[in-house]
Amino acid sequence: MGCQSNIAIDIFPKQGSMLGKRVMVCFHFNTRLTIGGEVVRDDAEKPHVGIIRLDDGRYVLMTECQFNTI
Repeated sequence: MGCQSNIAIDIFPKQGSMLGKRVMVCFHFNTRLTIGGEVVRDDAEKPHVGIIRLDDGRYVLMTECQFNTI
């Protein structure tokens, strides 16, 4: 657990330009096997977290996969 000074009930980090974009995601650079998703978090400031909601309902960090906008 942790605390971030810019995350609370009423504040959240500024979001970047990828927020809400549709993306194609692959894992381990295997571009023959992809899944669609949507960027649901793209922090433009600390803590710099990026999260993608995959079309099958799973969530992955942007650091756990490779992705490209569609």
